[in-house]
Amino acid sequence: MTIKAVLFDLDNTLVDFVGMKKRASRSAAYAMVAAGLEEDAESLSSELFDFYLGYWIEADDAFEKFLLKKYGRTDIRVLAAGVNAYLKEKYLCLRAYPGVKETLEVLKRQGLKMAVVSDGMRLKAWMRLNEAGIDGFFDCVVTFDDTGRKKPSSEPFRKAVEELGVSPGECLFVGDWPDRDIAGAKELGMKTALAVYGCITDKNGTKADYEIEDVREILDIIKKERNRKEKD
Repeated sequence: MTIKAVLFDLDNTLVDFVGMKKRASRSAAYAMVAAGLEEDAESLSSELFDFYLGYWIEADDAFEKFLLKKYGRTDIRVLAAGVNAYLKEKYLCLRAYPGVKETLEVLKRQGLKMAVVSDGMRLKAWMRLNEAGIDGFFDCVVTFDDTGRKKPSSEPFRKAVEELGVSPGECLFVGDWPDRDIAGAKELGMKTALAVYGCITDKNGTKADYEIEDVREILDIIKKERNRKEKD
């Protein structure tokens, strides 16, 4: 079957979420030190980011939990300074990867349907898409709120396919996490591409059909799949 739809993971596939998180955590660390926390700001930045990874990358209460775990108490002045600095830096740094918008424009012109399948919450997913300037490209956006299931469950992928009105075999899924994005999409019968440029986990997990170092390589994959179909 020819590819009729391209589905994307959101964080670290379309938007540089981890890059934003690192820069925002660093800004927060420096602000907390300036507010009176007696620590080395660079070391504190690394600790805070590592805490996010271990606690929950999207947690709204991460700063308070971090301070409680590290110091056994929360200095509200320090907490406020850190949260403010984090939020300011977050929206300055949240952006799509190079080539994402141009690639989406080409896919749209080619008539392909597009969707996002994210483990994030609905509002936060749409906020990131909007901030990155790419919220108008997608025919549907499926989040944890829609199915109550996270990848690699096939349910989020299945819902996106149903909303797009295509079969799994007509889809290419692009994601950065082998054992969540790639495994879930392959289980449903989709072609898959691992976004190596955003991968922060072990790349030796579930093997994708393709690996890409740049999002623009998706266009070559579409062309290759179409040529293969014509030969068949």
